[in-house]
Amino acid sequence: MGDPQVVDSAQTSCSFGTAPASLGVLPTARVTVEGRPAATVADAVPFLNIRPFNTCVSLANPMVAAATSAAMGVLTPQPCIPATTAWLPGSPSTTIGGRQALTLATTCRCQWGGIITVAQPGSVQTTS
Repeated sequence: MGDPQVVDSAQTSCSFGTAPASLGVLPTARVTVEGRPAATVADAVPFLNIRPFNTCVSLANPMVAAATSAAMGVLTPQPCIPATTAWLPGSPSTTIGGRQALTLATTCRCQWGGIITVAQPGSVQTTS
């Protein structure tokens, strides 16, 4: 049995974010799973697909590093601005519009060092 299929409004989290965020998936592939647009590995566009995780605590993020330095070394979280490119690995057996489907096991890396994971896929019965 495969991993659950990820759909629009799935709950995601970042290892350096301070709150979860919902995944945004546009219905461009015109494929729905349990009534919602199905996600693919290409759904990694900052703000459009991957929404901010409240604040960021990664010192690799220049804004966090500058604020922490100004606070004399006291970690100072700053607004999350995701810097992502793609989800990996996608489903080995399911494609949507020519792209691998996004599953619960898929992760995405942020340029600032965070690992973004799917906490709740949004689908209950459908697997890829």
